[in-house]
Amino acid sequence: MTTSAVATTDRSDFKHILVSGTKVGVITGVAVVLSLAVTGRMSAGLVRDLVFSVVVLGAGVLVSLLPAHWAVSRNTEGVAGAAAIGLWGTVTFMTIDIVLLRNFHAYPWTWDAIGGGATWWYLPIWWMLGTFLAWMGGLFTAARNAREATGLGQIAAPAVIGAIVLAVAGKLVTGGVILPVLVGGGYTLALTFLALFSLVRKN
Repeated sequence: MTTSAVATTDRSDFKHILVSGTKVGVITGVAVVLSLAVTGRMSAGLVRDLVFSVVVLGAGVLVSLLPAHWAVSRNTEGVAGAAAIGLWGTVTFMTIDIVLLRNFHAYPWTWDAIGGGATWWYLPIWWMLGTFLAWMGGLFTAARNAREATGLGQIAAPAVIGAIVLAVAGKLVTGGVILPVLVGGGYTLALTFLALFSLVRKN
């Protein structure tokens, strides 16, 4: 009886947010390491871009929808819980980044050069992006769960399809922007549109 109640009730308790957010941070760290391995070991070209894009898309799905899944997002409390999990996930990854990746000089120098040599320029952006994705994922998940119990794969499918369509369209229009960037941007736009559309439709 207790298990059933937990499975159908929004979860936003502090301990659950910390534990779930830590998982999101570790997942993010693994995705970043995979991205670095792909770009460092594979020759530049379409195959590398495709593999890199799969990593980006997979990571985007996990960090945006798992918080909502773990928070059992159905109402405002669950959506807020998902956003909080996303935020703590970015803080957890920041720790992994500073303690491990930075000490092993994992990133190319051009990454820091964007911020004039500083290693901290991207952290506020990362906090906002991670929280935003989890928030949009929470909104979309809550709207889908309000109509019927929906699995993670079913929720992810329209956002993934939208990301691919937008990435292909962007590649045809821009040409010079690399595919993984277009995929990541496309996924963010697709998830945001779906979340806001489902919110308007619900109201």
